[in-house]
Amino acid sequence: MKHSLSTQTVHAGPDGDAATGAVNVPIYQTSTFRQRGLGDNTGWEYARTGNPTRAALEAAIAQLEGGTHGFAFASGMAAIGAVLSLLKAGDRVLLSRTVYGGSFRILDKVFARFGVGWTLAEGEEPEAFERAFEEHPDVRAVLLESPANPLLAVTDLAAVAAVAKARGALVVVDNTFLTPYLQRPLALGADVVVHSATKYLGGHSDLVAGLAVTARADLAESLAFVQNATGGVLGPFDSFLLLRGLKTLAVRMDRHVANAEILAGRLGSHPAVARVWYPGLPSDPGYGTNRRQAAAGGGMVSFELAHGLDPRPFFRALRLVALAESLGGVESLACHPATMTHASIPADIRAKVGITDRLVRLSVGIEDAEDIWRDVDAALRAASTASGTRGGC
Repeated sequence: MKHSLSTQTVHAGPDGDAATGAVNVPIYQTSTFRQRGLGDNTGWEYARTGNPTRAALEAAIAQLEGGTHGFAFASGMAAIGAVLSLLKAGDRVLLSRTVYGGSFRILDKVFARFGVGWTLAEGEEPEAFERAFEEHPDVRAVLLESPANPLLAVTDLAAVAAVAKARGALVVVDNTFLTPYLQRPLALGADVVVHSATKYLGGHSDLVAGLAVTARADLAESLAFVQNATGGVLGPFDSFLLLRGLKTLAVRMDRHVANAEILAGRLGSHPAVARVWYPGLPSDPGYGTNRRQAAAGGGMVSFELAHGLDPRPFFRALRLVALAESLGGVESLACHPATMTHASIPADIRAKVGITDRLVRLSVGIEDAEDIWRDVDAALRAASTASGTRGGC
């Protein structure tokens, strides 16, 4: 019997422990495994190569993403680094126009030293990717985010995947913002899906982890080799915590989305706000595409303060919402992308794509929506008062 995705989040992967009947997969906190004899083992040898707790997590995320092989890493960037390690000198990666600063940094500062280049697409539309392929015939992989960080721009994943595959390029989609509960990129043509599982999949701001999933046997073999050779694997305790987080993914995402829709709507009419980005709003330019390929707009909302407002009083006035890096936890967080998540991107590129000093990114938590709104509204009023302008509703 095929169950709904919300049920699968509770039971994905090995459902408990067959050896003992425990309803949860145990934490196999061991670095090595006793061998029965030379060339004779129980299927486990050394924990960098494989650990039963990690293997259960990898099976779970593969099932949820509709893939066949999952890989768990010590961070989201370790997962992205492993996927980029499939490339060779002379290859080029085509990136979403707005992309997470860490993804940009690893290409610009690390892989560039090994002869792997990068290019930013000039827009989200498939034609922008077409033009980039024509200008750069050495593109061998496309790394996409949809919605993208931090402006939540939406890319037609199926259309861009078709463009890339016609040229033999690998399609990698970072699905951190929506998770497999809201969007499944493999079904839209992606070759690999990556996650910062630190965020929504873990959901409680208590672990750092990364995941990668593929349905291609050749890529799975290559990723398994890289994972074992480089060794940036996720430990058994964090694997256990992440498995626990997955069990509540559906109910948490439903609340994140419901709260984000309320805040996005109210921010759009606030006099201290110049613009709101949220793909779940019908007025958002990416709404139609996102609605075709995803179940909802997610729990992230970005907005730009009105002209002349200084973001510092806004962040100082927040009480319930924390000014902090990261996202996707049960608590609401506010971020200043220009000085935090995207500080590693040169200022001229930030300005070109619209990451201004007045941009605020909210990770809307699962608290009561009215409590979150009162805190954000009070902070907006404080920013308005500090600048000598009228604010509030």
